[in-house]
Amino acid sequence: MPQIAKKLLPVITLLAAWLLFWALRPDKPLTALDFRTILLQASIVCIVAVAMTLVIASGGIDLSVGSSVALCGVAAGLVLMPRTPQEVVPDSRLWLAVLAAICAGVACGLYNGLLIAVLRLPPFIATLGTLGFFRGFAKYAGGNNPVYTGRAWLSGWVQPTPSPSWLLLPPVVWLTLVIALAIAALMRFTAFGRQALAIGDNEEAARRCAVPIAAVKTAVYAICGGLVGVASIVQLARLSGSADPTIAIGLELRAVAAAVVGGAALSGGRGSILGTVCGALLMALLDNRCTALGWPNYVQEMVVGHIIIAAVAIDRIRGRR
Repeated sequence: MPQIAKKLLPVITLLAAWLLFWALRPDKPLTALDFRTILLQASIVCIVAVAMTLVIASGGIDLSVGSSVALCGVAAGLVLMPRTPQEVVPDSRLWLAVLAAICAGVACGLYNGLLIAVLRLPPFIATLGTLGFFRGFAKYAGGNNPVYTGRAWLSGWVQPTPSPSWLLLPPVVWLTLVIALAIAALMRFTAFGRQALAIGDNEEAARRCAVPIAAVKTAVYAICGGLVGVASIVQLARLSGSADPTIAIGLELRAVAAAVVGGAALSGGRGSILGTVCGALLMALLDNRCTALGWPNYVQEMVVGHIIIAAVAIDRIRGRR
């Protein structure tokens, strides 16, 4: 297969899925509102999947991102929560909440990175353990209940119809695009990005070339954690100011699936941010069209489950070739 065709395969797959749903029900076409809604629904998965692509390309994996989103959301919610029933929380505290969420995410990422880079635990086992730890800590911090901020913070950022209208797309979609472009530039044009890819491709060769393995791995997980913190703020906005420690269960599977569908190799050394974005959009498109066609939720879950299976199978086939 020509190189350009391989790079465009995720885009072709996305278009093929859209054509398939259009052929099934041409009386329910994809409207402009549906298009904006799909982009909005894909934003959280896309932000986390972009971070996951960097981790996978460096030879790792992070199964704790769903729990980290919950923990970061609770951290932001605690900052925004009124101290008394009569208190009116000022808008300036929102930026403290954003900082708290990002710092909590970076702390989660650093913890994962240290377990993997310093203790040399397998990434799958280390992050499987922190998946439970972060989820439990989120429940403890929130008192095992949702944290209510009393206001729908940033609600305008997560509405399908943007305000002002000249934005064309919801502000959070533009934020997601900026993040995707930044990580793509990091992986393609910086020494750090090339070092991360080199570690994923052949860690021993990278070590012999004096690449600081532990530092790069730790930084990769810290960056992933910071982006998870951003995703938690988007999740908080979509839940109208409610930080629930039980949210985002299964987010890690969707993030991994989006990255692998997009061309990332689970063995490391390869990843495409464009492909990852298409993978996240594919799953949001499936959710939207299944709902529009009246298919029950369990059908959507079965379809997404087999997308994950197909993505891993394709990755294995590519690896053998």
